[in-house]
Amino acid sequence: MQSDLLSPDLQAMLWESTMMFLQLFTELTVLFLLISYIVAIINQKLPAEKIQRLLGGRKGRGYLMAAGLGAVTPFCSCSTIPMLIGLLKARAGFGPTMTFLFTSPLLNPIVIALFIPVLGLEITLWYGALALITSIAAGYLLQTLGFDRYIKQELLQQKAKSCCAKSQCGSEEPVAEPSLYRKAWQETLPMFRTMFPYMLVAMLIGAFVHGFVPADFFAEVAGADNPAAVPTAALIGIPLYIRVTALLPLIGSFAAKGVSMGAIIALVIGSGGASLPEVILLKRLFYWPLLAAFLVVIFSMAVLGGFAFNIFL
Repeated sequence: MQSDLLSPDLQAMLWESTMMFLQLFTELTVLFLLISYIVAIINQKLPAEKIQRLLGGRKGRGYLMAAGLGAVTPFCSCSTIPMLIGLLKARAGFGPTMTFLFTSPLLNPIVIALFIPVLGLEITLWYGALALITSIAAGYLLQTLGFDRYIKQELLQQKAKSCCAKSQCGSEEPVAEPSLYRKAWQETLPMFRTMFPYMLVAMLIGAFVHGFVPADFFAEVAGADNPAAVPTAALIGIPLYIRVTALLPLIGSFAAKGVSMGAIIALVIGSGGASLPEVILLKRLFYWPLLAAFLVVIFSMAVLGGFAFNIFL
């Protein structure tokens, strides 16, 4: 007589993790290739000098434009990476580029559109102001402190291609210049191959956390009886891979279980602004000091926002 080796609960968790992995694999692969390809085309059509002027780190306008770019790009924390790489390759200002990295997953039209009916216009405006001001201030501070030296430049180097074919390298006949779209693809595919191992690890971890972390875990550890609910919520949120758009519908149930609005906001900012899969991908681009600074900014933003909402709202 053969008995099942796995309990029904464990089977359900494995199923959830498997489905999430397939979703992440399909979604992030398509998004990474598509966004990288579009950014490569833009970088070839738009001179790097113009991008540097628009998103320069020495002018306040660059930070506002980067925040605006983040606010109109409906990316999650992981899908910001291709755009981030494109901005770094174009030598956009480091401070504005980091501002974009902070604002894109937290402040975009989809998030704002869901915030208003769920939390109301006043809280939405407070949230938007907090995300915008903190992101710009953090980007400026990181640039002022010289954290741009902690970017791994080798990944951003454009490899020079020979202007002649192997069989023609002694002759005077140059190879025809590939089309703009072909050059964009030639830039996209190697980058994808370089990042894919990190993406795969990130997807596996994200799927595991999604399937094996109980839905009521947050409500239990960040309830009203926990005086450290806000920082706890921020700490819980950062490793998770949950989009703000997927988290907002759960706010009603969290509030019904006694979770404070400040803890909910801390979870929204922590889980939306960073995630363990994103950190794994950023480790391919950043050295540890910059990666740690990124996490400190997200955690500080989440805690500051959480306590501010509890005190003032």
